Amino acid sequence: MKISRLKKNKKTSISGIFRKSAVIISLLGVSIGAYLLIHSLQAVTLLPITQIVFTGNRHLTDEELSTLSGVHLHDSLLLLSGKAVSEQLLKSPWIRSVQMRKQFPDILSLVIKEAEPFALLDMKGHLFLVDEKGTLLEELRDDSIPFLPVIAGDPLKQKEGFIEAVSLAKVMNEKGFTAERDQIEIIADRPEELTIMVDGTYVKIGSGDYEQKLERLVTLEEEVRSRGIPVEYIDLRFANRAVVKPIADMVVQ
Repeated sequence: MKISRLKKNKKTSISGIFRKSAVIISLLGVSIGAYLLIHSLQAVTLLPITQIVFTGNRHLTDEELSTLSGVHLHDSLLLLSGKAVSEQLLKSPWIRSVQMRKQFPDILSLVIKEAEPFALLDMKGHLFLVDEKGTLLEELRDDSIPFLPVIAGDPLKQKEGFIEAVSLAKVMNEKGFTAERDQIEIIADRPEELTIMVDGTYVKIGSGDYEQKLERLVTLEEEVRSRGIPVEYIDLRFANRAVVKPIADMVVQ
């Protein structure tokens, strides 16, 4: 009886070992198959890109955008990560947003929204394009200088003054003040000492209430022009009051 039971246990043990071995062999086979499948898929690109289409870009070229995106022709359109491509492109200060669309089977479409330069920063003789947030877009390295308000100063040393100068330039552009002048320079000093040079006229403008101050400036310009007064400076820092300092020391209120 004991011998029979021992034989039965021995058979059960051997059977269990065979079953475990079979499972291990099966799992090993599946792993090898998966490994070979992955490598075969890597060897053959899934839906290769044959065309990359950029729209909305005016300042950056298609070639520059292609380099920034890190996407190349013949990359897999199916496996391409939209998040990764957008993150790469948004590293450029020129790019505000990116919309990516996969046009199967082989076209990648990217809609770019760029920043708009609306002022020039003159920093120690170097000119930089600046957007409405005060971000430096790029340095101008040729003789082609667009007509934009010029902000003179150093954003690192006069941070608050620079922020106020950007706000003033934004109001100037929105109200059409810039388009009606030949030359505008905003001197970014302390906010309360913010000044502008408008077509050769020195204007103390201070901080805040820029829309009202510019309206008063337009009125004063017409009066000064009609009366032929040579002006040393105009002071608009006081609420509801403007001071014109003629070269002959005459004050007009």
